[in-house]
Amino acid sequence: MLTRRLIAGWPGMLFLLALAAAAVLVPFANLALPPSSPWHVPTHLVVLVGKWLCYALLAIALDLVWGYCGILSLGHGAFFGLGGYAMGMYLMRQIGTRGVYGHPELPDFMVFLNWKELPWYWWGFDQFWFAALMVLLVPGLLAFVFGWFAFRSRVTGVYLSIITQALTFALMLAFFRNDMGFGGNNGLTDFREILGFAVRDQGTRAALFAATCIALAGGFLLARWIVTSRYGLVLVAVRDAESRTRFLGYRVDRYKLFVFVVSAMMAGVAGALYVPQVGIINPGEFAPTNSIEAVIWVAVGGRGTLVGAALGAVVVNAFKTWMTGAMPEVWLFALGALFVLVTLFLPKGILGTLGAIRWRRRPPPADAPALATEQGR
Repeated sequence: MLTRRLIAGWPGMLFLLALAAAAVLVPFANLALPPSSPWHVPTHLVVLVGKWLCYALLAIALDLVWGYCGILSLGHGAFFGLGGYAMGMYLMRQIGTRGVYGHPELPDFMVFLNWKELPWYWWGFDQFWFAALMVLLVPGLLAFVFGWFAFRSRVTGVYLSIITQALTFALMLAFFRNDMGFGGNNGLTDFREILGFAVRDQGTRAALFAATCIALAGGFLLARWIVTSRYGLVLVAVRDAESRTRFLGYRVDRYKLFVFVVSAMMAGVAGALYVPQVGIINPGEFAPTNSIEAVIWVAVGGRGTLVGAALGAVVVNAFKTWMTGAMPEVWLFALGALFVLVTLFLPKGILGTLGAIRWRRRPPPADAPALATEQGR
């Protein structure tokens, strides 16, 4: 019963089946098939699609708060970046004496900047379990503190969106500083190992791709479980009529805070999976434009659909990859035009529009005339 509710509808079933097939077939085609085979998947394509799937998890996290609770966050890139930095700190600690300066504890950029000892907030990141915990706790704690003050103060609408954008912009400025201890504008890079395996090894990249598929499926199921529960019904009520929901006795701020924290943790996991696949994390990930792009992904795919958000992330980023290779100077104009066209002609996004068309084409039930007669009496 629970499983049927979680994957109810053809989009959810197809989405999970596609992820399961990709998690198995893509690594197999990359590792087992020779490059001469027409079915061989090159490593660079594995990395590229893996990056898109990380963005898809971020899009689902954003859709959870925007599509179902009405919280338009323009700062989810902050949580994505914090999760990425937490994983990057672990990867930097794994370099050890193999760095350029050969220091057993300090990363190369700290030696270059004449740091004498490892900062206290880097302690523990030599252990994977600690880094994985921080991937969840750091974005979650920031979201909790931010949401506690914002939602209790009843900040909503465009004002909340602007504040979230200011949050990620402030983090970008802070992480650009060399004295913060996070590599400044260069960020963290030159990773060597993860869990004892070489990051650049073909098998490791295939394993990271499979892990991303599993994380994306898990994030979808978690979000789906939330929105299909009684708690999810209250979230939709908050989205559609917040004042009335509060009048009925619901603690709206608590509902908002919970879903905001869960969404931030999901974004942190997406950032953590993104870093070892692309090989770098820098303050540019906190740029407000990245968070705005994530909103466009959700709008294009279909707000309030979860699957559509993931689809939008993949479609837009595939289009971005092609466009920046063919005509990089017009990419931002194309992105803006895409958002305007979708808003005007596909307000429900790709998946929402397909669902509406399918519903219109569905034939009426056989007893529809009889029911209509009974209702007319």
